[in-house]
Amino acid sequence: MLPVFAADLSTIRARGHLVVGVREGWRPLSFRDRDGNLIGLEIDIAQGLAAAILADPTAVEYRVVPNADRLPAVLEDRVDVAIAGVTLTPERQRLVSFSQPYYLDGAGVLVRDPQYRRLADLQRRRLGVLQGSSTVAVLRYLLPQAVLTPLYSYQEALNRLSSGQIDGFAGDVTVLTGWQQDHAGYYLLPSLLSAEPLAIALPKGDQYTDLRRLIDQTVTQWHQSGWLEDRATFWGLP
Repeated sequence: MLPVFAADLSTIRARGHLVVGVREGWRPLSFRDRDGNLIGLEIDIAQGLAAAILADPTAVEYRVVPNADRLPAVLEDRVDVAIAGVTLTPERQRLVSFSQPYYLDGAGVLVRDPQYRRLADLQRRRLGVLQGSSTVAVLRYLLPQAVLTPLYSYQEALNRLSSGQIDGFAGDVTVLTGWQQDHAGYYLLPSLLSAEPLAIALPKGDQYTDLRRLIDQTVTQWHQSGWLEDRATFWGLP
């Protein structure tokens, strides 16, 4: 049986550390540096929460979770909270609670040819997009003459774009920003196709009310002070 970690605010304080579900390899939100340490905007947020709850930014136990396991980790009480690129949606709100959003993600377009400066420049061009993504409908509306190529993974998209098989790829801005940082010669167009808030996921239930309230207050203070925006800029996010 898996150990139970999710706890209310008083239990977390008695335990002395916060258990946070995070991703790795998701630059610039959460990834490992050359020494193997987790860094990124979401790691800054986890440390900030530990400071707010326990007065110690190092009082965090990270549990790396794959994308498909982000909400199950919260639902199955394997983590106290998940700070793992989870988009706040009405469907997910039925399963877990969410904090105030900490970053407004969305779909953007990455290109390799610097001649493409605006979305309109990609009319009649070959655009990659993930199979089944909601971005497909947006692209068909904004660029009805573009040739859309359905792709099955971000890795396939990167391979197709780097080899010139597509002229641009539409995907999450946070992912595309990481590609820019890891690979030279890629350009993110300034227009966003959609806006999707990222938020901290935590369990539902009255016993977590104090924890939710403290997290919301903390995130709101970070926005008001400009701390969150400063950290996003530090990590190269638009």
